[in-house]
Amino acid sequence: MSSPEILLSRADGLLPALRERRAAAEAQRSVPDATIADLREAGFFAMLQPRRFGGEEIHPRTFFDVQIRLASACSSTAWVLGVVGVHAWQLALFDERAQRDVWGEEPGTLISSSYAPTGRVERADGGYRLTGRWSFSSGCDHCDWVFLGGFVPVGEGERPDMRTFLLPRSDYQIDDDWHTMALQGTGSRSIVVDGMFVPEHRTHKMTDGFRCRSPGNRVNTAPLYRVPFGQIFVRSVSTSAIGIARGALDFYREVTASKVGAADGARAAASPAAQTACARAASTIDQCELVLSRNMNEMMRRAEAGAEMTIAERAAWRWDSSEAVERCVAVVDELFALCGARALFLDSPMQRFFRDIHGARAHYANRSAPSAENLGRLMLGGTTRDWFI
Repeated sequence: MSSPEILLSRADGLLPALRERRAAAEAQRSVPDATIADLREAGFFAMLQPRRFGGEEIHPRTFFDVQIRLASACSSTAWVLGVVGVHAWQLALFDERAQRDVWGEEPGTLISSSYAPTGRVERADGGYRLTGRWSFSSGCDHCDWVFLGGFVPVGEGERPDMRTFLLPRSDYQIDDDWHTMALQGTGSRSIVVDGMFVPEHRTHKMTDGFRCRSPGNRVNTAPLYRVPFGQIFVRSVSTSAIGIARGALDFYREVTASKVGAADGARAAASPAAQTACARAASTIDQCELVLSRNMNEMMRRAEAGAEMTIAERAAWRWDSSEAVERCVAVVDELFALCGARALFLDSPMQRFFRDIHGARAHYANRSAPSAENLGRLMLGGTTRDWFI
């Protein structure tokens, strides 16, 4: 097994290549094959995968630390690693038969996803039939299976039954509709399914993930798989924002250090506004990273001890995850404005950081207002309305 230090060193070693490939990723609207190969070779997709299937089964903090470093060089690459890499963790929660279906012959098989329940689910003998269209399946071109969200039909008065359905590449089509202004290289195309059968064992109940009592817990007993589903998932889409902000600050410092005003010859680095912005940005990034690391450490400590994670704590952790994105957006916005008109040119990394961090904030899980309302409601004696915690 690779140590955290080795994995982080491998991430640092990839940064120059990722910077060189950023333009190619945007041009083809997908992470380049060479980058996917690099991520595989480094073991990054296997970080949250069970050891019994050749994975690292490592502390999730290391997974997210790697994601932050990669995002400082290429937002799209880090985003794809985050969402595709976390699927190895969720598959470990499925029935063992589903895990063997995917990893039995090739442990390196990758899974993309689209969790929004936009398709139709019908009951069938031994399972379900899915029909419809699911959007935003990041990295799907590089994956041989997909997770799709949907509601199982229930009787009147019964509780909703939302599940993740697992389908092989032969059961769906990819619609090349990813034409966007942000996160262009993620290849988050749409998945189209026409009446395909999904056996019961290839489904995972969201309620099982919420209660940390999934079928896969019977065979994957490590503490890593006893963390609430929502807590791991939201971090996979919020963490890239921290790395994007860090990349924007690094670029701003590099450019500003040698920049001289054309009109007055003043050194940009001597500007109090520039100096204050750098200090504020560095502090904000550090705070976001420290808070989310602290939260993940605490979740793992509880999982290792078999201790309870209360709804109030989970709501707070959920809000911290989304609020980190808002704070990092503010960092990038300020640095972008201070860069001046040169930041508008397409060859400027700053405009890419600006676009991509706003794209990251658009993800449903990164909306901080609903999470803040839910946390405040609990703090004032109410009950949660967010079961994705």
